[in-house]
Amino acid sequence: QVQLVESGGGLVQPGGSLRLSCAASGGAFNIAAMAWYRQAPGKQRELVAHISSGGGTNYADSVKGRFTISRDNAKNTVYLQMNSLKPEDTAVYYCNRFLTNYWGQGTQVTVSS
Repeated sequence: QVQLVESGGGLVQPGGSLRLSCAASGGAFNIAAMAWYRQAPGKQRELVAHISSGGGTNYADSVKGRFTISRDNAKNTVYLQMNSLKPEDTAVYYCNRFLTNYWGQGTQVTVSS
C-alpha cells in the first residue's frame, strides 16, 4: 500500500519561501511520476507541478519561475521549493502519485502579513 506523508507547511509572509516534502513508502517510488496539487478554500483542487520518473517537470502557469519540484529517489521523497510566495498561494498542498488515487493528508500553507 502506497503511503504519502507531507511536511513543511506553515505561515509565511508575502515574498517568503517554504519547502514542502513528501515522503513515500510502499511502492516503487523511483519509477513513479509524482505531483503536487493545492486546494484553496472554496476552489477546486488544482495541479501545481509534476515530475516524471526521469526528472522532467511541468508547472502551472501561476507558479512558473517561483516554484521548483524535485525528487530524491534514494530518500523516496519529492520536494516543492516555493519562493516569492503570494497571498494567492494560500492553500492546502497535497502530494500525489501522479494520475493515481494515492494522496497525502495535505499540509497547510498560509501566506499573509
